[in-house]
Amino acid sequence: MTLVRKNTAPYLPSVFEELLNTDWLGGRTNTFATATPSVNIIEKDDSFTVQVAAPGLKKEDFNIQLDNDLLTISSEIKKDEETAETQKFTRREFNYTSFKRSFNLPESVNTAKITAEYVDGILAIGLPKREEARVQPSRLIEIA
Repeated sequence: MTLVRKNTAPYLPSVFEELLNTDWLGGRTNTFATATPSVNIIEKDDSFTVQVAAPGLKKEDFNIQLDNDLLTISSEIKKDEETAETQKFTRREFNYTSFKRSFNLPESVNTAKITAEYVDGILAIGLPKREEARVQPSRLIEIA
């Protein structure tokens, strides 16, 4: 018995995609070059941590802004125009894009003590909780 793989995608749109996304010198161009990095949000008893997966960037490439309770993380890499003028490219596919992510912070975050660190392609933003919002240890209450 022979298994035949069937492509369920419609044929006509793929023809148009092939025509529109073909580079004249061979190969294909990527029409969807923008990407938003993935984010993990971790909650602990005394803090939140926002982790942004952004490999290949430097810490200078990030802009972290706090406006009231809105935390905005963005990055924009400007292309090196000097390199483009001195080199002749037969094909250039390196494409760096910008991104912007915003998060509404809860009232429990102590905004005065927010920290950020970029290690091994992960931007980690520490959001400590206010003292009154932290989980208090259980205690025994005596009845009077």
